[in-house]
Amino acid sequence: MRIRHVLLFSSFLAWACGGEGTSPGDDAAADIVPDPAADTNLDTGADAAADTDTDLELPPAVDMGPDTSIVYLHHSTGENIWNGGVLEWFEAYNGAHSTSYDITEIAFPSSGGYGWANYPYDYWNIWVEHAGPDPYMTEPTLEILAPLYDVIVFKHCYPVSQIQEDTGTGDVTLETKSIENYKLQYAALADRMHEFPDNRFIVWTGAALVQGSTDVGQATRAREFFTWVKEEWDQPGDNIFVWDFFELETQGGIYMLDDNAAGTTDSHPNATFSAFAAPLFGARAVSVIRGTGDSTSLTGE
Repeated sequence: MRIRHVLLFSSFLAWACGGEGTSPGDDAAADIVPDPAADTNLDTGADAAADTDTDLELPPAVDMGPDTSIVYLHHSTGENIWNGGVLEWFEAYNGAHSTSYDITEIAFPSSGGYGWANYPYDYWNIWVEHAGPDPYMTEPTLEILAPLYDVIVFKHCYPVSQIQEDTGTGDVTLETKSIENYKLQYAALADRMHEFPDNRFIVWTGAALVQGSTDVGQATRAREFFTWVKEEWDQPGDNIFVWDFFELETQGGIYMLDDNAAGTTDSHPNATFSAFAAPLFGARAVSVIRGTGDSTSLTGE
């Protein structure tokens, strides 16, 4: 685990605390402490990508150590999962396994800074287009986050699944939600993350929409894109890993199941689903930390 830069950390907290705060929620999830080291189920998404050659010069996947630090970047969907018991799960896991994994949640990007948008374009805009040692519109770049945290977790809110039809001409600089633009932005983000080989990144497949707030075209394109993320974009042997949140929400379909949602037209995860998903996120994160992220389930199950 890297030595922390105290002055940088203090200045980071000063502006980070201006973001949305959360408090841990459902304690029931803390009682579920699966051991990722015992999980021998291989995920078909990882298997499908295993045949892709790569010339990345990254260190082998080894255990990052008992003091690994994690930053959990989120908005409202991620906040609900956090409140489902993420912090409690890690506390219980640490107690059972003599580890000191430290996880910090931060609203990113913040509403008072860059604005409340966390889609592929926005991560590309902050971390690729405006890369560097200084915050962009108050938001931390990877140059700021990487020295502070060993594992960086990020996600998109459910409007990411409002995917429009392709035009035939993708453009990495466009905010338009389309598969062609998303793929270019994800490719650029992967290249960027590979520049930080001492860090590991966990990317959620996007939050799905309930049937009552989308249409079959958007929902089908959402599954198509996040299948591509799992089976083609995510490469074995690098420092990027996927948590398949979309699959947990949809259970193989194209819509978020109504039983998992806050309402028939509200695609936020409800408390029951959040308590179900929180320990699965924890298990997935620990498998990545331990170096088994390429051989264990993408859902954490």
